[in-house]
Amino acid sequence: MKLATSLCSGVAIAAIVSLAPFASAQSPSNVELLARIENLEAQNAALMARLDGMIEDSQIERVPASDGPEVATDTLANRTGFVSADAAYGFDVLDAAEHVNKKPIIQLKARAEDRLATPLTISGSIIGIANYQDSNRDSKFGYLMRNPTSANQIGDHVSEALIHSAQLGFTANFSDWLTGYAEILYNPQQNFGPGTITGRDRNQLLMQRAYLMIGDLDRSPVFGVVGKVDIPFGLNDTVSPFTNSTSWHSFAGLAYGAQLGYVDENLMIRAMAIQGGAQFRAANAPVEGTVVPSRINNFAVDANYTFNFNEADWMMLGASYQHGSAYCQNYPIFHFNPCDDNNPAWAAYAQGSIGNLELLGEFAETTDVWPGSAVPIPTNPLSVFDAQKTRSWTVGGRYGFGDTLLSGKRDHYISLEFSKFRAGEEGAPWERQNQFVLGYSRYLIDNVNLFAEAIHVDGFAPLNFLTGGNFPDGSTWSDNDAKTEVILIGAHTAF
Repeated sequence: MKLATSLCSGVAIAAIVSLAPFASAQSPSNVELLARIENLEAQNAALMARLDGMIEDSQIERVPASDGPEVATDTLANRTGFVSADAAYGFDVLDAAEHVNKKPIIQLKARAEDRLATPLTISGSIIGIANYQDSNRDSKFGYLMRNPTSANQIGDHVSEALIHSAQLGFTANFSDWLTGYAEILYNPQQNFGPGTITGRDRNQLLMQRAYLMIGDLDRSPVFGVVGKVDIPFGLNDTVSPFTNSTSWHSFAGLAYGAQLGYVDENLMIRAMAIQGGAQFRAANAPVEGTVVPSRINNFAVDANYTFNFNEADWMMLGASYQHGSAYCQNYPIFHFNPCDDNNPAWAAYAQGSIGNLELLGEFAETTDVWPGSAVPIPTNPLSVFDAQKTRSWTVGGRYGFGDTLLSGKRDHYISLEFSKFRAGEEGAPWERQNQFVLGYSRYLIDNVNLFAEAIHVDGFAPLNFLTGGNFPDGSTWSDNDAKTEVILIGAHTAF
């Protein structure tokens, strides 16, 4: 290498020596200049030939010539050595509004596209919001993007400006076929801890998801997942920029278990063996009459097929079954209480895109009645209402316009969605909770979404003590005639 450097230096010195007379002598003629240039070219060719020979003999890798500095073409990704970040991937994998129970699929496809090329990919998301809420009932706000507790919502109107959630995700490539994922979540508004949103118990960090996944779509469409992962049941997505549908609140599950799946361009099939007892969300299968998760006695299966009409237009149809839903407790109802028996649920859903218009719809229902949706006390006036199957459905549409971003998103969206949760017989205070959401999104870039929503909610039906049991007189805090109006703005950012 030193010798190669010396030879290159020699070329430069020869050029300087040859041109030195220009500074001291009379200007040469054109013939003399041409002769000197030809002489320099001959010397340079000889030196380069010798240099190439030495490089070839010593097996030194030659750096190819470049016309200029390399310009990065992927402005969403930053990959250096051991750690990388991909903003579009980070937005999708941490998003609670879309691809809700398909995060492992997102990761498999990202790996197949070589977007997770380094051993570790770090992702993050922060959602900040400000809102004003008004209710026609004192301290009863039916908006579901925060836990509706009187400890945090007093009076007939409330206002907030805060961080709704912050997340950190870590995607590890252990090998071509083994991926690890861990996600840390901070969500004081939807935390189940007691007290106010400034209390210590509601300001804890938790491991929201953590799993190992075996799979490589370049080699096989089959994959497997084990850990704390979303249950493959229903669609549970929303077209709204921020607010989840009542279908998500009712049936989107999170549990310990093991998944086995198949995914190709059109067909997706997933099955999950779910740990028993009361799981983190929307899954409860009793273990000898307890909520102790000491057996794998619950499961879910999901299948969907996508019809591609052309490069832009498509439609996906799917159906799901879950052996043990959350709607199995007796009166009085309380989160994570044990059940006498499991209550299965089924779902059917559709999603599609026609030009710039996206549409979705889904329906989910338990196969048996929810025992706790009836009051089993004959002297209580509320006992006139019979137990009902739990049901939820959603329909929505979103229209995109403006410029197309790198990820394929449009930079403007308007959306409208209606969703309904039905828990009781017609006329019961806990009969239903309906939600209308009108939304607008402005993507500054793929990973920064500024949004605004107008929300109207009919009904107040909190799942804890839905039918009563928390007041001495046997009444319920559910209210079929409660109405909540919400104006909300926010920003969803990710990397």
